[in-house]
Amino acid sequence: MSYPNQYAVVTGASRGLGRAFAFELAKCGINTLLVSSNCQISALCEELRNTYHVDSQYVIADLTKRESVISAVDEINAKYNVFFLINNAGVGGSQRFDKVDVSYLEKIIQLNVTATTLFCKLLLDNLLQQNKSFILNVASMAALTPIGYKMVYPASKAFVHHFSHAIRAEFRKTGLSVSVVCPGAMATSQSICQRIEKQGVFGKLTLISPEKVAHRCVRQALRGKREIVVNPAAFVFSKITPSDIRTRILTHIVKKETEM
Repeated sequence: MSYPNQYAVVTGASRGLGRAFAFELAKCGINTLLVSSNCQISALCEELRNTYHVDSQYVIADLTKRESVISAVDEINAKYNVFFLINNAGVGGSQRFDKVDVSYLEKIIQLNVTATTLFCKLLLDNLLQQNKSFILNVASMAALTPIGYKMVYPASKAFVHHFSHAIRAEFRKTGLSVSVVCPGAMATSQSICQRIEKQGVFGKLTLISPEKVAHRCVRQALRGKREIVVNPAAFVFSKITPSDIRTRILTHIVKKETEM
């Protein structure tokens, strides 16, 4: 695959899955535009340029603020040809709904729903100008099941899941392909690994590395895959277990997590 003078945009690129996406794209010889609120993202761009001999640029933006999202996309559209958008930035957590601060709920909705939607909308003309273009939206296994103590996170990721399928259907006769992935728990840090492993057998079965997710996602998205499965154990669980039972099981697991 060759995409000269074209770029892949990755939101939330400074750590975790976003960072893994940046490395995976660079390994494929793809130029990257990394969006992050962390100023240290410049060091990652330099590493990608030096190691993989691709161009890597960055845009500093706080995607929890609508104005910052619009400013970031305006900057990208003014300078770059974008053929691949990876909406990775997102936030969640496990707390009691009656105790959580309203501002945190608003942050989840802004980042997971609004920022994702605005990036797709505001980069659309740029994407459609390319011969072939791709959007990959990162949802979550939580999108498939309502879960107590997860607040609005599962609902926000359900939005991403449905939204992705909707715009794929709308633009299926163009050169734009839209994919969505529901990764499940990822081993992005030692503390997260320990927290997931405390969930018992289910947690260990569903834990996956961000590098493995990124590897599969980039390749399958570029092949035009509609829905990308990276965690078969969690996917099978979501398909064979009735929704109300899944909700009870997962709510029980997350409740225990909040009490640790």
